[in-house]
Amino acid sequence: MSDFTKVALDAMGGDNAPGEIIKGAVEAVKKRNDIKVLLTGQEELLKKVLSEYTYPEDQIEIVNASEVIETAEPPVMAIRKKKDSSIVVAMNLVKKGEADAFVSAGSSGAVLVGGQVLVGRIPGVERPPLAPLLPTMRGVSLLIDCGANVDARPSHLVQFAKMGSIYMEHIIGKKNPTVGIVNIGAEEEKGNALVKETFPLLKACKDINFIGSVEAREIPYGAADVIVCEAFVGNVILKLYEGVGGALTKKIKAGMMTSLRSKIGALLVKPALKATLKDFDSSEHGGAPLLGLNGLVVKTHGSSTSKEVCNSIVQCVTFKEQRINEKIREVIQFAQEED
Repeated sequence: MSDFTKVALDAMGGDNAPGEIIKGAVEAVKKRNDIKVLLTGQEELLKKVLSEYTYPEDQIEIVNASEVIETAEPPVMAIRKKKDSSIVVAMNLVKKGEADAFVSAGSSGAVLVGGQVLVGRIPGVERPPLAPLLPTMRGVSLLIDCGANVDARPSHLVQFAKMGSIYMEHIIGKKNPTVGIVNIGAEEEKGNALVKETFPLLKACKDINFIGSVEAREIPYGAADVIVCEAFVGNVILKLYEGVGGALTKKIKAGMMTSLRSKIGALLVKPALKATLKDFDSSEHGGAPLLGLNGLVVKTHGSSTSKEVCNSIVQCVTFKEQRINEKIREVIQFAQEED
């Protein structure tokens, strides 16, 4: 099959590497026959783990990379010095057009630096944001930015809104997606200096559906399809979201085991509860793409299991089919011409 979506997968990155990473790759190629995974990492080790599985052999290939970038390493130095690391080798595959996408559960800093330095930004994109999908009462919302730009400027946030709108429309299928900016109140005059300066710019932007401020408590209810903020705020929202979700799930499970009556009730509601909790499982939606680059770069959680790795690989197919990078390039270029 010639029209594979080729995904360069950092097999050495993450808390559960290489075991869960390789397992996720196997699950992905078994699920889809239009994916080819290029596993980058220490060849002998990867061969040993891969030998435990049965899979379509033409859909997984090992690309040797002798070095590993550890989470605690300074990212700029690591990218510069460890040229034969699994991250650098995989990103260079994307840069050279030998892979359509890159996926990693490894060092966030190295992925962010490598994405900009090796893969490169689309001309006109000021800062590439990380954009994960958050489960909500209405489906999903895109949180942009969640970790790439902690000192963003108003012009960056405007670009985030545009890129996020493109993603939600073409990947999730939301027509004319709503855009909100994270704030401490609904009133236009509220917020810090960044929010106050960005608000009128978003309001005046003709190619997004801006609905105003969104308070953090409204996000789980699906207040907006695209949630715009700088990375410090976004990362706090993301981590709190995941923490509350995990704690609540444990609390519910513990409560159902307190008595015989509750245990019987738990058996009766288990199917419905399982389906509901699945809707709020962030791993169902794959990783967070780093938008605005010349190629697709996806960052998954450091603690990712095979399920999230698999979903992160599969999401790359839709990204390629919908030509997201090309659409972002067109929007950014058009905005520059108007200016």
